[in-house]
Amino acid sequence: MFGYVEPDKPELKLREYEIFRGYYCSLCKTIGKKYGQIPRVTLNYDLTFLYVLLDSLDTAPVNGRRERCIAHPFKKRFVVYSGSSADYAAAMNILLTYYNLRDKWADEKSIISGSGSLMLKRFYKKVKNEYPEKCKIIKHHLKQLQELEKNGCEIVDEAAEPFALIMRELFQGGHIHDEMANKALGWMGYNLGRWIYILDAYDDIEEDIRNNNYNPVVRQYKYNGENISEFKRKILEPVNFSLTYSLSEVEKAYSLLNIEKNKGLLDNIIYSGLIVKTDKVLQGRGKENEEKSV
Repeated sequence: MFGYVEPDKPELKLREYEIFRGYYCSLCKTIGKKYGQIPRVTLNYDLTFLYVLLDSLDTAPVNGRRERCIAHPFKKRFVVYSGSSADYAAAMNILLTYYNLRDKWADEKSIISGSGSLMLKRFYKKVKNEYPEKCKIIKHHLKQLQELEKNGCEIVDEAAEPFALIMRELFQGGHIHDEMANKALGWMGYNLGRWIYILDAYDDIEEDIRNNNYNPVVRQYKYNGENISEFKRKILEPVNFSLTYSLSEVEKAYSLLNIEKNKGLLDNIIYSGLIVKTDKVLQGRGKENEEKSV
């Protein structure tokens, strides 16, 4: 369910791309420093975006230096340094990945997901000690999501609600103490979570039908064994309307933040990257364009 929030790379300026990659590398290194080398494989674009967004609310200039790492040992890369935002994003990356693996294990009994969640369990416990209230709230929403999926919820908006609330919780209440900014961040996270959940459901239609897995889009629009491509074309318009509405609300919330730092990079993600990703998935190119390391 992760990796959908990414820049529109062809439209990024070279410096903006280098800065985004610097945040990505920074988050990877922070995860390794705080939780060990194994959890670094959980790094995803969605939490990198959260890291960039939160750090951009701090007016201090982007600071960093060129370093080598295990993944890129022969060439130094620019790595951003931002303590509190990096630490928070690293913790939320572990938390969200662990719960996602647990959810997949509960739904599909996937050996990979089950093994992955066991591997991350001790790192999750460390995050739980650091953010006990946040873990409690997210776990509550995840339980709601599991109940809806277990009961075969046939309303996409209802099924998407718990994940939207999980993302709202991730986006607000970190180290940002401005009440208005936190409200805007929360609304942004909520609608981004709704967009991710619905887009992922559409992206997984063929796989879920083949494996007889729960899918709210398949349930709401009453797939009856017809040609899957025809079914997807038939439901394209209402699904696109729902996704477009969520993105419009993301844009409204973002506009309230009055961000100047990293503005070109964030504008690219909000106004272009999310739309490009939506089009790719709706045109059947989502799984072929899965997230790759920058």
